[in-house]
Amino acid sequence: MVINRQSGYHGQTATTFCGADPEMAGHDGGDSGPLSFFKAQHRAFAETLKTRQGSGGLVDGLLLQAWDSFDRNVDIQAEGQPPLACHKGCATCCTLRVTATAPEVLMIDRYVRWSDGRFKSIGIDLPARIADADAQTRGLDEAQRVALRLRCPYIQNGICLIYQVRPLACRGHASYDVHACVEAAAGRAGEIPYSEPHRVVRSLVQNALQSSLRDAGLAFRLYELNHAVCIALRNEDCCREWLSGTDVFAPAAVTEVAADEMARVYDAIRAS
Repeated sequence: MVINRQSGYHGQTATTFCGADPEMAGHDGGDSGPLSFFKAQHRAFAETLKTRQGSGGLVDGLLLQAWDSFDRNVDIQAEGQPPLACHKGCATCCTLRVTATAPEVLMIDRYVRWSDGRFKSIGIDLPARIADADAQTRGLDEAQRVALRLRCPYIQNGICLIYQVRPLACRGHASYDVHACVEAAAGRAGEIPYSEPHRVVRSLVQNALQSSLRDAGLAFRLYELNHAVCIALRNEDCCREWLSGTDVFAPAAVTEVAADEMARVYDAIRAS
């Protein structure tokens, strides 16, 4: 589904949803507004879960759907906005904590395993890097993570080694001013002109995915990426266990928003 750009999607309603506000359930912007988009995304993910449940292609189907919807809708919503300052080789923001859903973690785990031999042939031990980063950052909240300024283990010479399968959190983080990003990363500034279309579309797609996972009886929380990938790399049965309903990445769960609070919001939106 594609959002109608004339729906007022850039307004405060869409922004409020990112805070998981149950009052959003009664404030849609019309048939093409953010809540209608969320509901359509939820239905589409639910259909994918129904048709691919129990198959090896479920994770792939969900993420290809999420990435495609994100890309197409960001392109529409960003029309008329300034050009992004983000470019290949810029990893200024790649010291932030990254969270991901279980399907994203499973996809990255698969990619790391698949690329391990190739990376090691050029001197990059990616699993070891991820484990080292996890050891240094486990248990830190977002503010502590920023203060640590530890570079993401997936970055090599400014390039993301898992760019093709990077999480929605990374896809939805974009800036209009690289100088502001550099100053903020150095602790000299706090305001960065982020792209609101990227942030909001990412939030809507991600939350719709989480809501549909919950309805399917699958673990739907967000997880700190490095810790969750470490769990997956140590357990080849992670995907099977997650598909059976086990919250296999629970030790890496991000707890700023409780799972029951998220569930309450999703129920309120569906009832609206």
